Amino acid sequence: MGHSHGVSAEADASKLTVALVLIIAFMAVEVVVGALVHSLALLSDAAHMLTDAGAIGLSLFAIRLAARPAKGAMTYGFKRAEILSAQFNGATLLVLTLLIFYEAITRLVHPANVEGTPVLIVALLGVVVNLAATSTLSKANRRSMNVEGAFQHILADLAAFIITAIAGLVIITTSFKRADAIASLVIAAIMLKAAYGLLRDSGRVFLEAAPRGLDPTLIGRAMASHPGVSEVHDLHVWEVSSGFPSLSAHVLVGTQTDCHAVRRDLEQLLHQQFALDHTTLQVENQANNLIAIEPSATVNAR
Repeated sequence: MGHSHGVSAEADASKLTVALVLIIAFMAVEVVVGALVHSLALLSDAAHMLTDAGAIGLSLFAIRLAARPAKGAMTYGFKRAEILSAQFNGATLLVLTLLIFYEAITRLVHPANVEGTPVLIVALLGVVVNLAATSTLSKANRRSMNVEGAFQHILADLAAFIITAIAGLVIITTSFKRADAIASLVIAAIMLKAAYGLLRDSGRVFLEAAPRGLDPTLIGRAMASHPGVSEVHDLHVWEVSSGFPSLSAHVLVGTQTDCHAVRRDLEQLLHQQFALDHTTLQVENQANNLIAIEPSATVNAR
């Protein structure tokens, strides 16, 4: 049975590159304007966009690494490169979130003199840029953890820009300077959720937990209920990389059962019911009852 390993890159690299250029260009504008008008909300948005750029850049690098064939000690190739980059991105996002929380609380106590009009204009432009980037990435293969992570980050950015625009409007209409710090806290909360999701999902892969949606107990019962199967043990279900679930198991069948036929049937069952294509099954006939050997008289005499 043929196996399809990993997530096909196809045209994903070009879509990721377009999104990366959009994000980096607007991030530079946002940093300059945010620094000039003392807006922490804009700088928080820029920090979030920096992690998005990092996620997309690492995803492009991971796509190229994952395309390398398996050889030597790397028997799976570099399939987990994207998982490493996803975890790095999640950790970076977490650190930036904590820094923004600290600065936002400081500004709640000592509010900065923030100009509302530039904040509102840049935030509205950010909405347009993020809509373009979201549209581009929505057409990519989102089974990849990095592509999906980047897509979710850009969606979070879109929400963050809307919140920043509201803060700018509040400052213009009411002169309530703390609106900028409050918006930063909301943005930091969105970033924290994204960081948690990336660290959780990549951590599950590194801990070799069963992929979400695949219950090893149900899989084991389905295999054990197959005609001729007596026992299933040493069952392991894990994920090498995004879209690359794997299974291995030791299967015992009756003494008169065709091991090879059962193996083919189980592979088909795993493919049809659980979308598992990369499987390693050790199928053996149960041993006959052991023959008891009595000690010889000579041995007893000794």
